[in-house]
Amino acid sequence: MLGILSNPSVVLHNPSDLVTELEDVEALVTRWLGHWERHGFGNCCVFDEGTGRLVGSCGLRWMTIHGDRVLNLMYRFHPSTWGHGYATEAAAALLHWAQESFPTEVVVARIRPANEASRRVATKIGLRRDPAFDDEGEDGVDWAFTSRSQARPAPSSLPRTGSPQDWVRR
Repeated sequence: MLGILSNPSVVLHNPSDLVTELEDVEALVTRWLGHWERHGFGNCCVFDEGTGRLVGSCGLRWMTIHGDRVLNLMYRFHPSTWGHGYATEAAAALLHWAQESFPTEVVVARIRPANEASRRVATKIGLRRDPAFDDEGEDGVDWAFTSRSQARPAPSSLPRTGSPQDWVRR
C-alpha cells in the first residue's frame, strides 16, 4: 500500500491522502481493520490474480454526510493498472454487495470535480451525480455520486452489519 499511496499521481486530487512513511500505512490499515471488526466489512486490498501483485484497494465504510449515515465507496489503484478495469470491477462488486446487504442504504462515491477517471468509474457502475450529498472534503469540494434515486429522500436508517461473500479476483 505504501507504494500506491506514496505515488503523487494516485493522490493528485486528494493530496492530503499522500502517505510517505510505513508507519502511516500501518495506522491506515489499523483503521481499516477496526471498521471490519465493528461492522463486518470495510476496505479491501485488491490483487492481480495472475501475478498475486497488490494493485490497489477498494472499500465501503460508514460515514455521515449532512446528518445522513451513508456507505462511502472508495477505490485507489496503482497507475500501472489504470484503464484496465480494476477499479470498475472492484467498485461494481462492492456496490452490488452493498445493495444486496443494505438495500435501503445510500452508497456514495465522493469525487473531486477534476477527477474525470473516478467519475467515469462511478457512472459505469451505475452511480449518478447527486449534488444533495456534495460536501467539503479535506482537499476541497467533493462531488457526490450516489446509488439513490433522485426522487427518493436520503435515508436516515440505523446501521446494520454484514459480511462480503464474494471478492473480485482478476
